[in-house]
Amino acid sequence: MKKIIVSFILFVSIPLFSYADEIQDVQCFFNKYIDAANNYRSDYFDYYSPDAKIIRVVEKPDGTKESVDIPLEIYKQEAKKSSKFARLRNYKNHYFNIKILPFGRDYKVVAMRMPSTSDYKIPAYFVIGKDNCGEWKIKEESMNTKVQRFLRNS
Repeated sequence: MKKIIVSFILFVSIPLFSYADEIQDVQCFFNKYIDAANNYRSDYFDYYSPDAKIIRVVEKPDGTKESVDIPLEIYKQEAKKSSKFARLRNYKNHYFNIKILPFGRDYKVVAMRMPSTSDYKIPAYFVIGKDNCGEWKIKEESMNTKVQRFLRNS
């Protein structure tokens, strides 16, 4: 009977170990993504899946919010244009209260983002999952922002 109980405990706990390993993998991937973004590395866009959904939730001065979907190609073009100026200003995003949660077959990274040019924190989330080759990729990114320019480009 003792062998059956031990076997059952092992059978039940093995998936928990792999789940914990995946969360650590996602955390490691997310940390590398932050480093690539904050250091303007050329492989920055390799962290995104080719069909990644980019969302900016614009916080308007009147307190309302408007969600803007940005096609990945447009996002890449705009990011490349603004990266020179951002690098000069030493612009970086810092993330706090990071939580990694199961999200179907993927994981959702929820955090508060603090741009280096501000004194406030605003919500952000990333859906991260494996692609067909087994590589971790960002499938969806949503960041709140107070930058009104996103409303003019939508």
